[in-house]
Amino acid sequence: MLTIPTAPAPTALAAGQAVVLPARSARLLRLALAVGAAALATACGTKPPPVPASPTTPFATTPSVTTAQPAGGTATPAAAPPVVEPQVARRDLKLPSYPARDIEFGLFSGTYSTQNFGTSGVSGVRLGYHITEDFFVTGQYGSTKVSDDSFRQILPGGIFVNRTETLKYYTLAMGYNLLPGEIFFGRGTAKLSQGYVLAGAGTTDFAGQRKQTIDLGFGLRLLWNQRFALQAEVRDHMFSLDLLGRRETTHNPEITFGLTVLF
Repeated sequence: MLTIPTAPAPTALAAGQAVVLPARSARLLRLALAVGAAALATACGTKPPPVPASPTTPFATTPSVTTAQPAGGTATPAAAPPVVEPQVARRDLKLPSYPARDIEFGLFSGTYSTQNFGTSGVSGVRLGYHITEDFFVTGQYGSTKVSDDSFRQILPGGIFVNRTETLKYYTLAMGYNLLPGEIFFGRGTAKLSQGYVLAGAGTTDFAGQRKQTIDLGFGLRLLWNQRFALQAEVRDHMFSLDLLGRRETTHNPEITFGLTVLF
């Protein structure tokens, strides 16, 4: 039978008595001291971390410049130039030129109803200028033939010296555009349209008499494209006439259709 001897119970150490450790414990203690000394030496010998470099910027920085001061003074930093100096090259732009299309010239034809003398065909020319988008002026010349056949059936010789007389008029009117819109031709075609009213004055030459004329009317302008337009107008030419033995103000309505060129 194997017996394990027991260590004697520890006793109090007398003053100045040395402590004696077993051999195995002494080796472990020396190993621990060696590891600690190595760790301490490693910690003491470590170099400080490097200072991070300054962040780069997309613009070059200008070093600080100091101005020299007299002896005994302190140097003050001079104002640094701006980081970015803009140097923009200006280009010469040529603005596009668009045609104004303010002037219009057109031909027209239609019917002219002379009071007391029936209706006959009329034709003429017109010239206009658009002052603004709303206002325009237009001058018009028209000519028609007037017959007194209805009076010759009652009065021998009729009213006129000849069977027909030429009626001519010249008018100058101011117009105002209103009711802008579009007119559709089928499902895929639309043209710009513009309604307008006008009022003006002029002169009418008829049967050897020249009469002052007041001109009132309205019309519709259809812009077929940027250069051509179709126009329809209704006007009332009012002037006094005394061919039948008494002076009276006559109303002479006119309906015309025409083609206008814009330039």
